[in-house]
Amino acid sequence: MILNHIWGLYAHPKEEWHTIDHHHESLNYSLIHLAFIALIPAVCTFISATMIGWSFGTSNTIMLTTQSALMMSVGMYFTLIAGVFALAYLTFWMAKTFGASPNFTQSMELAAYTATPLFMTGLAVLYPEPIFLMLVGLAGLAYSVYLLYSGVPIIMHIPEERGFIYASSVVTCGLVLLVCIMVGSVIVWSWGLGPVYTQ
Repeated sequence: MILNHIWGLYAHPKEEWHTIDHHHESLNYSLIHLAFIALIPAVCTFISATMIGWSFGTSNTIMLTTQSALMMSVGMYFTLIAGVFALAYLTFWMAKTFGASPNFTQSMELAAYTATPLFMTGLAVLYPEPIFLMLVGLAGLAYSVYLLYSGVPIIMHIPEERGFIYASSVVTCGLVLLVCIMVGSVIVWSWGLGPVYTQ
């Protein structure tokens, strides 16, 4: 069923949102989906950092030690999950402002399935060319935003006009969360927990 939702979100997103809403899946189901999909960028980053290496327009290939890459991949995995939880909470918290009354499971479904395309762009890290990664990342982000705008009225059971404003507010919160994660990463790296490169 998890893979069915992933395919449906790409092939027929609005119909898939109706399917997700109709089935009233449990919070555990959304958490399983999130746990599975968050593995993609974390595992692919580990493989890329230790076995493939990155080159940013130079002849030198940058690689991380296995221990450093593992630590950063595990940190990325839990940070991605925490970010989706935070987005789900903000979505739930803002709901009454826009005339919606979801339970937390609905908010979690919206956040987890909206993040799916963005997390799946982690596969692109296996071909670590900067321009390619940027294009794939922008495409994944754009499609995640599209899923959010199409999913909010359906999952939250509100008119599309109100859903547009609601979704715009969620996008703004998502951008703030992204900045907070980036700042947090810089702070953690400044404590000496940054990447360790191979010689």
